[in-house]
Amino acid sequence: MSQTYRVMVLEQNQVAPPPNSVPTTSLPLTFFDIPWLLCRPMQRVFFYDLPQPTNHFLQAILPSLKHSLSFTLQHFFPFAADLICPPQPLKPHLLYAEGNSVPLTIAECAGDFHQLITNGPRDVRELHPFVAQLPPARVSSENTRVIPLMSMQVTLFPNKGICIGITFCHVAADGRAFHHFIKSWASIFRSRGDLTFLATSPPLHDKAVIKDLNGLEPIFLEEWWKWASTWKEEDSALIHDILANKVRATFVLGRAHIENLKRRVTSECTTDLEPLHTSTFVVTCALIWVCLIKSQNGGVSNFANNDKLYYFNFVADCRNRVEFPIPSTYFGNCLAICFVSLAGSELVGETGFFKAVKVIGDRVSELESGALRGAERWLLDWKEISELGGLVTVAGSPRLGIYDTDFGWGRPKKSEVVQIDVSGAISLAECRDEDGAIEVGLSLSRTDMISFNAIFEKSLKLL
Repeated sequence: MSQTYRVMVLEQNQVAPPPNSVPTTSLPLTFFDIPWLLCRPMQRVFFYDLPQPTNHFLQAILPSLKHSLSFTLQHFFPFAADLICPPQPLKPHLLYAEGNSVPLTIAECAGDFHQLITNGPRDVRELHPFVAQLPPARVSSENTRVIPLMSMQVTLFPNKGICIGITFCHVAADGRAFHHFIKSWASIFRSRGDLTFLATSPPLHDKAVIKDLNGLEPIFLEEWWKWASTWKEEDSALIHDILANKVRATFVLGRAHIENLKRRVTSECTTDLEPLHTSTFVVTCALIWVCLIKSQNGGVSNFANNDKLYYFNFVADCRNRVEFPIPSTYFGNCLAICFVSLAGSELVGETGFFKAVKVIGDRVSELESGALRGAERWLLDWKEISELGGLVTVAGSPRLGIYDTDFGWGRPKKSEVVQIDVSGAISLAECRDEDGAIEVGLSLSRTDMISFNAIFEKSLKLL
């Protein structure tokens, strides 16, 4: 049963890198960064068991959390920077200056901690009190918008657990870079200030490693300037309406299920001249895509002659997929944006799963021979497809090792991507409790969630 969670704010802090530890630094945006200027903030929560009373937390744990965060921000200073958006033709960029900091809210909640870490459907609004909003943008006298890039909240459930909620702008970093940051913070806190983890894998902030060999920057900047000229604040009333009748749930695709899916593809598609790409990511995405489309729009019967195209969108890390070397610890964005499509009648038909595997798998395979092929259309395709509707987007990745984020309290009991409640994306992560399994996070209307659950469970029983 849904409940209303309320938090009581105990402290409002600003955490900065140690004084004079980071010089004033301006970082240009690469062509990999610019598309994410159009993206709403990312929000993730981590829940941990921590059976400590409030006083002990405030006196013995919180000072070390803040101290270790300060040291971490010294090395990941772009998260404490601002996004500077001057008028055209000046380019947006990141700017860190002495005194920049990250807001850190400390709160307490008397609600049911264990309800929050269950997989079952629950009101999407339950998680929102645990992620802080970004501070509002400022506008300078030169009509330049100044946008903070990160905000944090730590919420204690006395004698039960703790939640760390983080909101950040995607333009600063992709998932790999963000999880490098959060794991570094966890390591420094857990080891009481030992910087060995960072010493062995420091983040690289040199934007010059990204080579714009295809002239993508001016193309993306032009699209950004078009969008910025009509920009307005997101309507909070509209967001409230979007969330009003939605529930979120986590579905687990076990290792045995995934292996059976791969075997089905191999056995059913033996006539194909080219072998299909049947990775865990591909078969998981294909199954969820098919189940989602079947669960919406009034059911399968409405798709008999439906030639409308339905789109699936995912991103791929390019650190080892482009013709110039990019270190694995590069901090920023380094993602290819990928779209595939199928007609509704194909997607929900008897062979819909196999067709979904083929189009997603083929797109993944294409990345190995040219991750940036067609990149000049990334933003145009995104705009056109978003306006058409019928788009399913993936947030997160099973390769990020989310459940390896250990502050010394053990692995997270649960981690969730909160912004999917508004964006409508699905989230993917490795499973906490089973190697080789996948957690899929969904946020749907109550009716669609009931339908999806029935279709998903039926699909698993057929394996």
